[in-house]
Amino acid sequence: MALPDAFEGERNVVLVAFLRRHQPLVDSWVPWLEDEARRDPGLRFYELPTIARRWAPLRPFIDGGMASAIGDPAVLQRTVTVYGDLGRVTGPLGITDRSTIALFLVEPPGWVRWSGSAGFDPGVASGLARALATSRGVKGGRRPRPGRAAAPRSPR
Repeated sequence: MALPDAFEGERNVVLVAFLRRHQPLVDSWVPWLEDEARRDPGLRFYELPTIARRWAPLRPFIDGGMASAIGDPAVLQRTVTVYGDLGRVTGPLGITDRSTIALFLVEPPGWVRWSGSAGFDPGVASGLARALATSRGVKGGRRPRPGRAAAPRSPR
């Protein structure tokens, strides 16, 4: 799958995680994002765990373990695991800190309307909510720099 083209929403919130210990930070956003998605039929959100290329030989084991741990088909559907050169994700998106998660509001054809980082925080959520409200029907924004990552969808 080629990202961001594969995102299905009119507005897509993308949570990028770099370490296994980031999952609670991602999970902290889920209730808020589910509420927003119920109110906004054009909103989708995705979890993008990123795994360095050196782990690619273990991909079947990693994907199987993730799928087994997740279990919920809705969560599996919104999880897109990126294997490979993490610079192909961090570079175009301007991510300089991998110690926490990064969040992006992405609109077709790949405009980054808003970005933030860290686990759920009311102030960050307020900024994202404002961006979601103003993005409806507004074109433009910033496009990631060249070198967009292509990532297979997994685990399924």
